[in-house]
Amino acid sequence: MSDEPPTPPATLPTEIVNTLNESDPERLRDVASYAEALAEHKEREARLEESADQDEVEQRPDVLPDDVPAKATITIKEINDNRYYYWQWREGDTVTSKYKGPVNPDD
Repeated sequence: MSDEPPTPPATLPTEIVNTLNESDPERLRDVASYAEALAEHKEREARLEESADQDEVEQRPDVLPDDVPAKATITIKEINDNRYYYWQWREGDTVTSKYKGPVNPDD
């Protein structure tokens, strides 16, 4: 091991480098552990989001009614033991649905 301190990555902001340089070894190990766990968490979230986006794209048909936005997906709702397709999308904090048709049991 070198007697010189390690060189921080050029992408690390100066204020973070300064804070780390002023920290004791125990705090540095805590930061390293937390940073690794946070990186894994964010990578997992990104993979899940990417997977969900792909699922939505696969469910989205080529032709949408004029009053249904492109971001809408098809969902199935069961009402009185009957299943129906609905277009569904989010408008701010509200989820909006529009009837599409009955679910064909042969599909």
